Amino acid sequence: MRVHVAECESTQALLDASMPEWSVATTDHQTGGRGRLGRTWVDEPGSSLLVSVLLKPTRNPDGLTLVAGLAVAEVVERALGRPAQIKWPNDVFVDGSKVSGELAELRDGAVVLGIGINVNRTAYTSLQAIDGRERELAPLLDDLLATLRARYDDWHANGLPHAEIAKRDFLRGRRVTVGSTTGTVVGIREDGRLELDTGIVESGEVVFDGQ
Repeated sequence: MRVHVAECESTQALLDASMPEWSVATTDHQTGGRGRLGRTWVDEPGSSLLVSVLLKPTRNPDGLTLVAGLAVAEVVERALGRPAQIKWPNDVFVDGSKVSGELAELRDGAVVLGIGINVNRTAYTSLQAIDGRERELAPLLDDLLATLRARYDDWHANGLPHAEIAKRDFLRGRRVTVGSTTGTVVGIREDGRLELDTGIVESGEVVFDGQ
């Protein structure tokens, strides 16, 4: 099932658990796009890939944002021809700047997974700002959905694809604070938690030293 509207507050609000799994909602512009911790995702109309997908996993959904981040990273790498990194728990970076964010929300036993990718923006970091190319959004959406489905099916069968995520770990070796824990990041663990040299963090906002 596909839902597309020209404008909405958030694609997350266009899906509910009564719909079939893999229902997809897209829009050209969000007026109140959401990120983690109540942040706003700002987009220029028609410039970003804005999509939500309804999933009904039969296993614990912890780690789904990392699975989505890996799918996005792979799509971005193919589009740009250069490496993309995953910033735990839910962002994708290229050349040190954020190009995408992911948000998973539990809803009546289902998960609504939102993904935003900056594609044709020039005022902010985007694929176009990185390599100067303007892109059509539809082929990127097709690639994203196919890649996400493959990664989701693999996660469902085998668990978190730790090796692929770990080699794209943006935070490894950086000194950060997450909640009350400060230390140098050792890496993303196989269970999806973040390991610092001073402890293990299950969730939270990452703040860099000096930020």
